[in-house]
Amino acid sequence: MSEATLRDAELWTSLRRHTQARIGLGRSGSALPTRHRLELQTAHAAARDAVHSPFDPDTVAAGLPGMPTVRVRSAADDRLTYLQRPDLGRRLDPTDRAHLPVGEWDVVFVVADGLSSRAVHEHAAAVVRATVTRLVGWRVAPVVLAEQARVALGDDVASAMGAEMVVVLVGERPGMSAADSLGAYLTYRPVPGVTTDADRNCLSNIRPPAGLSYQGAAGKLAGLMARGRELRGTGVGLKDETDDGVLQDRLL
Repeated sequence: MSEATLRDAELWTSLRRHTQARIGLGRSGSALPTRHRLELQTAHAAARDAVHSPFDPDTVAAGLPGMPTVRVRSAADDRLTYLQRPDLGRRLDPTDRAHLPVGEWDVVFVVADGLSSRAVHEHAAAVVRATVTRLVGWRVAPVVLAEQARVALGDDVASAMGAEMVVVLVGERPGMSAADSLGAYLTYRPVPGVTTDADRNCLSNIRPPAGLSYQGAAGKLAGLMARGRELRGTGVGLKDETDDGVLQDRLL
């Protein structure tokens, strides 16, 4: 191996330490080396499995000891319909909506399968627990476990339950480097069919150790919640002003 080739290899090795992106993989003839091609196929299979794997509410409920839960479905009857009709995933099944408990809640947490049940099964309960412990004095509604659900389903849930704020924990669209990424979407006083993405705040890539940690996510989320309640709004007007959750400790 020439000195120049060796320097290039060392450079790419150094850069790969800072990203999960597939960079500097080299080539075998006109194609990727076999090892990297197989890794790519494996990642693609993991992403497909994450999208199609069924949601198991019992798995999430088991991670929330002592916290009441309620189970609901969206208006999408099955997974294929859910994938083909995003609009149905944003609306509650009418029967389930009628059975949601109503109260004067400050916040309701909705755990939704989204596009990766794996992410929800592995991370959602821990994020809920870590966040709730920081919400001193908040009236927290029973956790809603939602099947075939998209982010905007939380608007319908909060409206039906009388919650001032909703936090939707949802499995994010799998990529070729992560099939277990969890997102958290915060909305103040959502109105079904009216609230838009501009009215929400989002924390993404919650998946330790490669992504945001549970405590890091909880600190940022609780800080945004406290500030959003002061401002009486979320979305583009609400910014995370810290990198370490100090905002949360100052406001609660």
